[in-house]
Amino acid sequence: MTEIEVRRAKPDDAEALVHLRGLMLDAMGMDVGDENAPWRAVALRYFSEQLTVPSTFAAFVVDDPSVGVVAGAVGHLNSHAPSPTDFSLVRGTLYNVSTDPGFRRRGLARACVIALLDWFRDETPVGQIELHATQDGDDLYRSLGFVDSFYPAQRLLITR
Repeated sequence: MTEIEVRRAKPDDAEALVHLRGLMLDAMGMDVGDENAPWRAVALRYFSEQLTVPSTFAAFVVDDPSVGVVAGAVGHLNSHAPSPTDFSLVRGTLYNVSTDPGFRRRGLARACVIALLDWFRDETPVGQIELHATQDGDDLYRSLGFVDSFYPAQRLLITR
């Protein structure tokens, strides 16, 4: 791979997005199980459905001719109440940024994220884009203008 060619993911890329998500979660220390782990079927359904709604969801990927999809970044729109500093009613969420280990440190994730940021900026009404960065991705996001939020995320897991 010499020239980075980013393309918008299509519905038949859903499986590749699940694979990249598994790589990302594994790198974050999560036990992702094998290829038949139950979460993967739910993730496949999610990505398959979302990829059919291009006005509110986008994924950008890079292919290697011999391997297929090796990097990607995903984003979607969220309805959000306005604030004194952001009158927009929509925010973007950037997530699932991942590169196959054999293709890392080549700028592929950066290229995917930039394509996604262009989509947010040029094709959506978002006023802000949010993400949760790992330590590995922190420098990338900061170099693209992301800053720390005043209020760090907190989470409550609801078990059913």
